[in-house]
Amino acid sequence: MTPCSALQAAQVLATAAEGAHVTPGQAAAAMIAGSRGATVPTHLERSLRKAIENARTPPLAAARAAPLPGRRRTEEALAEFRRCRSRLTASPSDEKARRAVDAAADTLCVLLGRTSVHDAVVAAEQRLASPG
Repeated sequence: MTPCSALQAAQVLATAAEGAHVTPGQAAAAMIAGSRGATVPTHLERSLRKAIENARTPPLAAARAAPLPGRRRTEEALAEFRRCRSRLTASPSDEKARRAVDAAADTLCVLLGRTSVHDAVVAAEQRLASPG
């Protein structure tokens, strides 16, 4: 339910599993069962919420130290992400399109110093809307 790339989702799941002292496979199985109505163990749910929150919160030092990307580079990265996302929407089972979205999302996140795709898109839009 949190917008992110497949790589980020795997990292969040691994972090949550480590915090709950279970394997990533056990954590994934519990999440799948939870999506089907089963009760997710409280310790795993707490660990997952914490992992998601940590993934959404950029480190303060990195956020302050990162220079803003140029407008042109920001526009290119955002346009590429949107092109890839449109291609995936048109062909949801296309693995090549899925990998392209993940790569474009990762690029956007790194470029804008954000840890979630949603935050990176918002930051890119704000960057492009600001003067200069």
